[in-house]
Amino acid sequence: MNSNDNPPEQNAYLEELNALFIPLDGMENLDRMVKAIGDADIVLLGEASHGTSDFYRVRAGLSKKLITSKGFNIIGVEGDWPSAYRVNRYVKGMEGADSSAADALGDFTRWPTWMWANTDIRDFAEWLKEYNEANHGSGSTRPKVGFYGIDMYSLWESMEAIIGYLEETHSPQLKQARRTYACFDPYSRDHQSYGIAAGLLSESCEKEVVELLQQMQSRRMAYPGSEEELNAEVNMLVTSSSEAYYRTMVRGGPQSWNIRDKHMVESLKRIMSYYGASAKAIVWEHNTHIGDARATDMMADGMVNVGQLLREDPEHRVFAIGFGTYQGEVLAGRAWGSPVEKMTVPPGQPGSWEYYMHQAGGGRNGMIMLNDASSMLHTTIGHRAIGVVYEPAHERFGNYVPSSMADRYNAFVHLDRTAALQPLPILQPFATDALFSE
Repeated sequence: MNSNDNPPEQNAYLEELNALFIPLDGMENLDRMVKAIGDADIVLLGEASHGTSDFYRVRAGLSKKLITSKGFNIIGVEGDWPSAYRVNRYVKGMEGADSSAADALGDFTRWPTWMWANTDIRDFAEWLKEYNEANHGSGSTRPKVGFYGIDMYSLWESMEAIIGYLEETHSPQLKQARRTYACFDPYSRDHQSYGIAAGLLSESCEKEVVELLQQMQSRRMAYPGSEEELNAEVNMLVTSSSEAYYRTMVRGGPQSWNIRDKHMVESLKRIMSYYGASAKAIVWEHNTHIGDARATDMMADGMVNVGQLLREDPEHRVFAIGFGTYQGEVLAGRAWGSPVEKMTVPPGQPGSWEYYMHQAGGGRNGMIMLNDASSMLHTTIGHRAIGVVYEPAHERFGNYVPSSMADRYNAFVHLDRTAALQPLPILQPFATDALFSE
């Protein structure tokens, strides 16, 4: 590009990116990212869409390096706890586990199924199982690497898991759990119906959920310190958070978003508490969750997110890495619950972060350590975000988030031309919360 094509301030922005751009050839240069992560105990790995294979592939490559070289032992994903816990059983070789990763992904039936039931996650889960078997055999005192869903859409599934656990342990809390579950029965597993009844008609199950939560928190643990106890604990947290989420979402505003992101942080902390002093977590979520909300227009709207909440916690050392692309293909739907399509991602809008990263890299993949940036990269620029509902022709009107990139992330991975995920065949997909945010 001729230097006369850009105004001086744009030339300065591009000059800064040129100086910081590190080509990403295969996975070799990811070692520089591992070094930059340093002694962080939580690494947040983002994505600009939920349907791009390259984001999953590079996040898997970086996660493997963090596991093997720095002892990371927790993978937390933007997925439902019960569905991901089936994968956790598989990668840890727990009793009753599936015989393959593809089978273990079979509970990801909630639309959008492709987010986790895809070939990239299948392959990563197989690697995790092999790693655990090779490095955490009998006699090992180190915890195996786990795979956990820290999201909270699984209201009914988590309630069923709680009842199953209480039945197995002959718990006196079983009666209250059944009463709580019965309260939700009239809504036929329809989150929107419950949200309307609870949020607009004041016909909620909040009282029953709170009573069950209090009883379970006060009871003596049946399996203290066990993973089954963690499973029951987080399923109870999911039930409480999702009831509050669906009760508030129909009213609009930031409260339901904040309930969700606060839940994801709390779920992660409980998992890390279970792992103890050795806990080191890697989180896979959309950029809108892992990039600090204070560096975007979310803050003005009263919204917080995972990245902000974890950075504000003095007990943890957090390193956040955003991911993006200039152009390519993505899996998404035209509307909530509609058939998945492979869509074309158009080139980044002129003047956007994606546009400048493409220019700086000359069309190559690369990364930038934003901790090394000058004040230039603390200015606001449009940064693309693609959701599970997407319309490429209209993206310029709502898919670019005003962001101070050096405040939003510690580093950024740019994958210039990307390909769509390859979904696995999952039976009985069904739609849920049409107000899902990204």
